[in-house]
Amino acid sequence: MSWLTKFFQFREKSDGDIVKPFLDHMEDLRWTIIKMVVVQILMMIVSFYFRHDLMDMLRAPLFKVDPTLPGKLIITNIAGSFLISLELAFFAGIAMAFPFHVYFVSHFVLPALTRKERKLLLPGIFGTFALFLAGVTVAYLWILPQTIGFFYHDARSADLQVMWTWNDYFSFSAWLCFGFGLLCELPVIVILLGVLGIVNFKFLSRTRPFGYTIILILAAVIAPTPDPLTFVALSVPIVALFEACIWVVWLIDRRRERARDRADKEMQD
Repeated sequence: MSWLTKFFQFREKSDGDIVKPFLDHMEDLRWTIIKMVVVQILMMIVSFYFRHDLMDMLRAPLFKVDPTLPGKLIITNIAGSFLISLELAFFAGIAMAFPFHVYFVSHFVLPALTRKERKLLLPGIFGTFALFLAGVTVAYLWILPQTIGFFYHDARSADLQVMWTWNDYFSFSAWLCFGFGLLCELPVIVILLGVLGIVNFKFLSRTRPFGYTIILILAAVIAPTPDPLTFVALSVPIVALFEACIWVVWLIDRRRERARDRADKEMQD
């Protein structure tokens, strides 16, 4: 459990850092939350203004399944279209504000980081947003149309009339795309922990079954429907990414060991 001790231990402050009182930290946290809320609201307002364009984008995967399918979506209550616009603006606002949220949180924890960790801050923010965006894009362009197509053709093969509501379709697509985007954050977390020396290849390889189990549980929770197809579409790519991260950490460990060996040889010389 040495990794756990290392993770929770208090780090020594670097030169020039000032240790703040607890109440000052709480004040910084309050302003961090305020800035995150303000940015989120602004992005939601912008997204709501372009709600019709966003709804057209949301319909696009349906055209790949059946060109007539987008026109079959219905609403079942008076305020349905407005409520869907609000939900769509909320999720689009999260996507647009995501890098700002990561920056604000990183800026809040910055004083507690060592010099080495601060150098990793900007690449970590970029990698986090890039993987989140990549996960949402892959889910939107491939996983969502394939999953919808399976259910649509299954209903048609049973001679059932398809009358999906906008609420159901939006909930399904939003959970699928954003859930996959969040699961794609796993590589950044694992690699950062490996770079910081909190975990290593031996630890990850030994706990690989537990990692797989956690991924499967998260995929089951995030999946918008309980069907096995959606579960597999979410879990298998993330398991592959996690396995790739383990070997990336192996490369990091080898590089660290070689640097340590060179340093020992220089000291002996």
